[in-house]
Amino acid sequence: MLAGAAFKAPAKYFSEARAENMALGPFYVAEILKQAGGVRGVALLVRHGETPWNRQGRVMGRNPVELDDQGRAQVAGLVDFVRTLKPDLIVTSPLVRARQSAEIIATGLGGGVPLREDPQIAEVRYGRWEGMDYEELIVDDEYQRYCAEPILSSTPGGETIGEVQARGVEAVMRTLGEADGQRVVFVSHGDIIRTVLCHFMALELRHFRRIRIDNAALSAIQIAGDFAEIKFLNVIPDIGRTFVAPFVVKSA
Repeated sequence: MLAGAAFKAPAKYFSEARAENMALGPFYVAEILKQAGGVRGVALLVRHGETPWNRQGRVMGRNPVELDDQGRAQVAGLVDFVRTLKPDLIVTSPLVRARQSAEIIATGLGGGVPLREDPQIAEVRYGRWEGMDYEELIVDDEYQRYCAEPILSSTPGGETIGEVQARGVEAVMRTLGEADGQRVVFVSHGDIIRTVLCHFMALELRHFRRIRIDNAALSAIQIAGDFAEIKFLNVIPDIGRTFVAPFVVKSA
């Protein structure tokens, strides 16, 4: 740019009208959030802590894989974040790694927050893929078809990603509807959380893999009727972990 020349953004990317709409965004949100009617509340989405299978790149699915010491420490490190948000209820997947994570959070909060299970936020049914590691999975023909067409394909366990999203969203909306405006922690699994976030972000489900959800990560959504505001995504105390691969890839 020449010295003294005024900057002019390309019209296709920026305009005065668009700038005004962007600046007024908070006004719109404030108006929507104060309106009555519909399901209202805050969903705090937590992925379970790490297990040995996570580090091995092995598909857990419905297997009863427990947290290890590292996974427990990850969840314990999240407790102060959760305490600041003052949750009223904890709802967990019944799978042991999620239940253990929920219990760590509940204990860290002093034991006064009720905890219950909901099978609707359990992990995806992966069928025969469960127990397979990354190296085995990437050469599986059925897995390759699923990767290419995740919306149209189902896992060997019989679930499509759309069905996974539907049960996750139903669990969140049902719980918040019963909780009457409260803040609820949902302790669940990576793909459940990704697909639920897609729904509330109005993001096409085929893009669910663009959202990274780390072990023991926290995301928050405020819901008001048909509107939702994403407060934050994938917050973890050791933020550098978000740039580290969750497992080692052996193949070239």
